[in-house]
Order: sequence, then structure tokens, then C-alpha cells
Amino acid sequence: MPDIKPSILIVDDEADTCANLADILTDCGYTVHTALSGDEALGRVREAAYDVALLDLKMPGMDGLTLYREIKKLRPATVAIVITAYASRATQDAARNAGTWHMLPKPVEVRQLLPLVAAAANQPLVLIIDDDHELCHTLWDLLRDQNYRVALAHSAADADFQLGAAGNYRIVLLDLKLPDGNSHVLAQRIRRTHPDVGTILITAHGRELSQLVDQALANGADAVCYKPFNVDELLGIMSRLTSQ
Repeated sequence: MPDIKPSILIVDDEADTCANLADILTDCGYTVHTALSGDEALGRVREAAYDVALLDLKMPGMDGLTLYREIKKLRPATVAIVITAYASRATQDAARNAGTWHMLPKPVEVRQLLPLVAAAANQPLVLIIDDDHELCHTLWDLLRDQNYRVALAHSAADADFQLGAAGNYRIVLLDLKLPDGNSHVLAQRIRRTHPDVGTILITAHGRELSQLVDQALANGADAVCYKPFNVDELLGIMSRLTSQ
């Protein structure tokens, strides 16, 4: 697997703050882009995926939490760290409810920032392939709480695009019934093109698809979990696969 530099997006309406943080993170080996507004940030996110976003909470127009809600729709695997001079219990709760990971006081202490950015960028990246949007978002919440970065795909074509755009996935959760393709063939393709990725089959049709499950496991899939999930079992399998 190629060595890919983690990518960071810094969003702050203060140009000096963006420039200073960008210089520090670039010197640390990250690929860094900046944006001075929420709209500019969304333009960048539409063009490229970012591992971590540093978001100013208070900005003219679109605030940092509103921005992250929009980023999640486009790039749910991006981990958000909120930077603010207005930290309070209410803002912390609002940030957590929006799905952000951490909040840092402003002005930023580099000694606090760098370990957080490194930890966020190194969280295992998981791709969930399932056409059930509600289930995907439930799993996103569950796995983010366990410090996984989570990307979503709702079709075989979307999964191919996601896998082609990034080379650092650690685990794929693959529903065995997709509306636009043969999941068994997709599982084989994942094994061939991403041999280091752990593949967990997920299905609510254990009896109906038992032969397909057995075939996929024989061809290299790592495990199967049945819906409704045993959460401890699923997390245990994922922990085992990410530690290998």
C-alpha cells in the first residue's frame, strides 16, 4: 500500500491563523489546504477528501458546526476538530452532537494540537457498503464513538469509486444484497485490489444467502456478522482485524 500523507483542511476567517497552522502542519509532513469561509471549505471538500478538518467555531456566514454537518454529507470519514475562543459546556455539547471529535481553545497551543491531529489522522478507516441509509448512519455514530473514521457507500458503483479514491482503508463492511451489483463479485474484487483490507460481510438473510456467505468466506472474506448486529461481536472482529 502506498505511503499517503494525511490531508488536513484548516477553515478560519482569520488568514493569519490559517497561514500559521498551515506552516506548522506542513512542516510536520501533512498535506494542508486552507479556506477562509464555510463556502470555500465546501468547495474544497467537493474536490478532495480530507482526513482531518480544523474548523473555527465562530465565522461570518456559516459557523463551524453547520459546516461540519455539510462536510459529513459529502465526506463522512473526515474527522473534525473544532477551534474556538468561546468554549462552554453548551458549545461542547453542540459540537459533540454534530459529530465533531474534539474541541481546542483559541489561540491554539501547538503542543495540544499536534498529538490530536496525529491521533485523528491515524484512526482506522472503515468503509460501510450498504443501501440502508439509516443503518449506515447508526453504524457511523457507533464506530465514531470507538475512534474509527467511517466512509459510506450505498451501491457497488459508489464502493468502487470510494476504494479507488483512497488507498488506506483498513476494514470494509459489505452488505451481501446491494441494488446494483453482485456483492460476492465486489468482495472478490476488494480482496484482489486491496489485499490488506479486512472484509466483514453483513446480512439479514443468513439462511437465504448461506451458500453465498460460505463461498465469500472461502474466497478470502474475513468474517460475517448478521443483522441485527451483536455490537460486541462486531467491535471484537474489527479490533482483531485492525490489530493484525
